[in-house]
Amino acid sequence: MTTPPLLQRLLTAPGPSGYETAPALVWREAASAFAEVTSDTLGSSVARVKGTSDGPLLAIIGHIDEIGLVVTHIDDSGFLYFAGIGGWDPQILVGQRVEVITREGSIAGVIGKKPIHLLKEEDRKQVAKIKDLHIDIGANDSDDAGALVRVGDVAVISGEPVALPNGRLASRSMDNRLGAYIACEAARLVAQAGGAPGDVAAVAAVQEEITFGGSQTSAYSLDPAVAIIVDVTHATDAPGIDVKEIGKHEFGSGAVIDRGSTINPMVFEMLHAAAEAEGIAFTVEAHAGRTGTDADAVHLSRGGVPTGVVSIPLRYMHSPVEMVQLSDVEACAKLIAAFAMRLPCDVSFER
Repeated sequence: MTTPPLLQRLLTAPGPSGYETAPALVWREAASAFAEVTSDTLGSSVARVKGTSDGPLLAIIGHIDEIGLVVTHIDDSGFLYFAGIGGWDPQILVGQRVEVITREGSIAGVIGKKPIHLLKEEDRKQVAKIKDLHIDIGANDSDDAGALVRVGDVAVISGEPVALPNGRLASRSMDNRLGAYIACEAARLVAQAGGAPGDVAAVAAVQEEITFGGSQTSAYSLDPAVAIIVDVTHATDAPGIDVKEIGKHEFGSGAVIDRGSTINPMVFEMLHAAAEAEGIAFTVEAHAGRTGTDADAVHLSRGGVPTGVVSIPLRYMHSPVEMVQLSDVEACAKLIAAFAMRLPCDVSFER
């Protein structure tokens, strides 16, 4: 499979949590081809496809932010020190090229640390911490660096998506441009089919990696009758993963339908039935409590929102080489669209 053009554009648009303007503009432009598009003060985007009757409003929510870095200090030599936006394994950052987003545009930099040759024997055995790392933009001194970068500017790992055999793709920001892409694509499929019984609102939510803010405010504003959250989960065919802990969700196994304490049982059953009826490949993932996704905020909105979660198997989460199989992405979009089209006007999600 070839990489969908919209997904390619989303993956290459830098947008850490709280700074999602670039990918949000890409998403809104694509969604405006088939839906009424709006946005809010936080930066979340909504693409609404009108229903054919008085069916329930369905919100399909995928967060559009990615993990990133924020500049906290510029030293006298012009080196930039930083903190993480979202959850980083500092080992991954060592030696990476970065794209620093400034008011004048993007500039290149590299993440450096003290060379191993100069470390004492006991220090070589220590795990690097973010405080031990810096960004080098080639500046001569603090004045030189300060003319280009300000404290509070953000950065992402640089690099283009890489197509691999068997329809696989590796890139930074898969978590969760994939979810935002699938939300948009599912709404497009609904529009292409002539509309669902009720309105379908695809949402590209901001700030999931830090606050769940975008999904919380969007769910409150939309007040949907039901919501589907789209996010990534761990593909279990990578080395070192125990399927006894998180279930079996291999590349090529399709969509992952979540089931658990905070997920509405009727929403789960309807997703399960839609997958079986449409012949869409899927697995099931169980949660004993929190899902770690926007569902944790959405299901508590207002008086409570019946919520389900559809996930994409992903390798190497929170790294610059997050990997996915594109057939699983396609399965997720088709499943959510099928769910939307099958929602009856008189559906009840009461427990």
